[in-house]
Amino acid sequence: MANVESLCAQLLRFDTTNRGHGDAEGERDAAEFVAGVLAGAGLEPVVLESAPRRTNVVARLPGADPALPALLVQGHLDVVPADAADWTVPPFAGEVRDGYLWGRGAVDMKDFIAMVLTAVADGLRPRRDLVLAFVADEEDRGEYGAHWLADEHRELFDGCVAAISESGGYTYHVPAADGSVKRLYPVGTAERGTAHMRLTARGRAGHASRPNHENAVVRLIEALNRIAAHEWPVTLTPTVEAFLVRTGAALGVEVDLSDVEGTVARLGPAAKLVEPTIRNSTTPTMLDAGYKVNVIPSLAQAQIDTRTLPGTEKQLLDELDELLGPDVTREFVAHQPAVQAPVDSPWFAAMAEALRSQDPEAVVVPYCMGGGTDAKAFSPLGIACYGFAPLWLPEGFEYRAMAHGVDERVPLEGLHFGKRVLEHFLTHC
Repeated sequence: MANVESLCAQLLRFDTTNRGHGDAEGERDAAEFVAGVLAGAGLEPVVLESAPRRTNVVARLPGADPALPALLVQGHLDVVPADAADWTVPPFAGEVRDGYLWGRGAVDMKDFIAMVLTAVADGLRPRRDLVLAFVADEEDRGEYGAHWLADEHRELFDGCVAAISESGGYTYHVPAADGSVKRLYPVGTAERGTAHMRLTARGRAGHASRPNHENAVVRLIEALNRIAAHEWPVTLTPTVEAFLVRTGAALGVEVDLSDVEGTVARLGPAAKLVEPTIRNSTTPTMLDAGYKVNVIPSLAQAQIDTRTLPGTEKQLLDELDELLGPDVTREFVAHQPAVQAPVDSPWFAAMAEALRSQDPEAVVVPYCMGGGTDAKAFSPLGIACYGFAPLWLPEGFEYRAMAHGVDERVPLEGLHFGKRVLEHFLTHC
């Protein structure tokens, strides 16, 4: 049998750092390793490069019933940068210490890739065809990875009606009203859309010592102040409503959908799973104006990170235009729609059953991701995308601090748990 710990450690030793703006090259070596594992299991992986060394691997594993629609299982090979000076262990050592496997990508998301590859190497016999896709560039814009594959190689995903990937199915320990501790397993059934925008204010250039009521910098600052002070309304999407109702029932707390913020406050630590997704957000993050302190520029720009809940984008943009005013324009820097998969579906039921097969007391709830994943590339193809990368975590383990954080690591017991859950799900779904 293949060893999930060893395989994951090997993946972690590939430095697949993605610095953005096309600055990455380590994905090629990791992709060749993955293709070798797949080929060793009898599959015929296709290796595709969107640019030199920006490498993707896709393979199809036949299922027992070819009449069933296929499932896409996808993960990304790249990782965000890690400064070794900040880490307890070298970030690309793939070192085991104190019951954990340490390394950049340990939870985001080479652990999932290792679980899938190990299951395949052990002779996984799925009920339906599986399309396995391990891609580049998720940590930037996906233009060398998932989005490129969806645009240029759509045929590889023919027959896929659902997909699983990162950010769901992990243990979340939460105290209940009766004093017990419940083990929630949030499964991603939605994620907010990304609408990063550049704002441009124009005015009249001039000397800074003279009055100027058409100062582009002032116009931009006033618009940003209106945006920063604006509170977007609470919006209940199907996923968020289901999360509140089911989590509240599991914890024994009152759920009042007419007072969403009050309900969230009663959820205790579970509130962190839902707080970012009860409303849209527009967060100013970048500023650019002027070249000399005594010169009023004719143009000033800013960028805002905008996240939209499913079904809310048009309303947000209309309201944003009012906040900007007549002297500030906007343009998209990145624009990807929100993702919403069915909550009450056979897919979700199969994921819940797989989790309970290894943890009979698992409370499986849907949740909406505040950020984004490569699901944004595959959802427009008509694929229902779920965040389901199962992982057992001990109480007190700061899972959310691991992804993109210092000393990223994954519990060895969690890897074995996740592999068993995935095998159950892929065999029976």
